[in-house]
Amino acid sequence: MKTRSTSEPSVQHSQVKFFYLNLGHFLDHLFMLVFASVAALRLTSEWNMSYAQLIPYATPGFIAFGVCALLAGWIADKWSRDGMIVVFFIGIGVSSILSGLANTPIQIAIGLTLIGVFAAIYHPVGLAMVVQGRKKTGIPLAINGIFGNLGVASAALLTGLLIDSIGWRSAFYLPGTISILLGISYWFFIFTEKQTTAAEVSTSSVGPKPSTAAIPKNTLIRVFAIIFFTTAIGGLIFQSTTFALPKIFAERLIDFAGSASMVGWYAFLVFSLAALAQLLIGYLVDHHSLRIVFATVALLQAAFFYLMTHLDGIGALLVAFGFMFVVFGQIPINDVLVGRMTRSEWRSRAFALRYVVTFSVMASAVPLIGWLHANWGFSRLFSVLAVAALLIFGATLFLPRANHSFGQQV
Repeated sequence: MKTRSTSEPSVQHSQVKFFYLNLGHFLDHLFMLVFASVAALRLTSEWNMSYAQLIPYATPGFIAFGVCALLAGWIADKWSRDGMIVVFFIGIGVSSILSGLANTPIQIAIGLTLIGVFAAIYHPVGLAMVVQGRKKTGIPLAINGIFGNLGVASAALLTGLLIDSIGWRSAFYLPGTISILLGISYWFFIFTEKQTTAAEVSTSSVGPKPSTAAIPKNTLIRVFAIIFFTTAIGGLIFQSTTFALPKIFAERLIDFAGSASMVGWYAFLVFSLAALAQLLIGYLVDHHSLRIVFATVALLQAAFFYLMTHLDGIGALLVAFGFMFVVFGQIPINDVLVGRMTRSEWRSRAFALRYVVTFSVMASAVPLIGWLHANWGFSRLFSVLAVAALLIFGATLFLPRANHSFGQQV
C-alpha cells in the first residue's frame, strides 16, 4: 500500500505538468502569430501602411525567438526547467500587453521583440520536459505539438473575432493576461508540491536512456547535419505558411471570406484539422521507419505547394488543408530524432540548437514573404516552398536505414 500511495502523487504531478506544458506550447505559437493577423486585417488600414511595409516590424521578434533559445536552454539545464517555464508564462504575457499599447510601428516592434525573447524559452525547455524519461516519444511530442498548432490556428481566429468585436489591441491584452495568470498558478503548483523534486528524479530514472556512446561518430555527425538542414528548410516552410495564411485566404477566398472573422474561421479550420497530422506522424515514427515517414511527408509537401500556385476559391481551401497537414506533420520528426540522440542532462541545449536554426530561418522568412508578395504575389512563394520541400526530401535519403543503438528504426 505504501508503494502505491507514493507513486500516485508522482503520476498525478506528471500529468498536471504535462498539461501546463501543453498550454505553454499553445500560447507560445499564438503570441508569435497575433501580429500576422493584426497586420493583415486591421493595421494596413488603421496605420495607412501596406502589408509588405508592416510585416518587417515582426522580424526582430522572430530573430529573438531564435537566438535567445540557446541561452534559455543553457539556463534551464544549469538552473531550473520549471523556473524557466514560470518566467516564460509571465514574461510573454507582460510583453503581449505592452505590444497592445503600441501606437507606432517602432513601439509594436519593441513589444514583438520582447515577445520573441520570452517565447524562445518554450521549445528548448518545454520539449526537454515532455520527452524526459520516456522510451517512446512520438505520441507525447505529437500531443504537445497539436497544442502548439492549435495556438497557430487560434491566433488567426481569436484575432479576427476580437478585431471585429472589440479592437486589435484586445488580441494582445486578453492572451497576455491569461498567460500571466497561468505563470502564477504554475509557480504555485511547483513550489507548493512537496514531491516535485522526488518526482522529477524518479521520472528521469525510469526507462532506458538513449546512449550516444554506442553511436558511431560519423553517423552522429551525419544525423545532426540532416537535423539542422531539414530544420532550417522546415522553419522557412512553417513560418511562410502559418504567417501568410490569413493574407492568402483574404486574397484567394474573397467570394466567401469577406470579413476578418471569416478569414479567421477558415484559417482556424485548416490549422486545427491539420494539427491532427501530428498524432498520425507520432504513431508512425514510434512504430515504423522514421526515414520513410520523413521522406513521404516532404514529398507530399512539394506536391501540395505546386498545386497551390494558381488556385483560389474552394480548391485553394482544400489544398491549403493538404499542405498544412504535412507541414504540421513534419514537426515531431526532428524532435524525435533529437530526443533519441541526447541525454537528459544536456537535452535542453540540444533542443535549443535545433530551434536556434529553426527560428533564425523563420525570422528571414518574414521579409521574404513581404518581398515575394509585393513583386509577384503568393504564386511565387508557393513555387519557392515546393523547391524547399524537395530539398528536405533529398536530405532524408541520407538518413541511416536503421540505428539499433536507439532500439528503433530510423
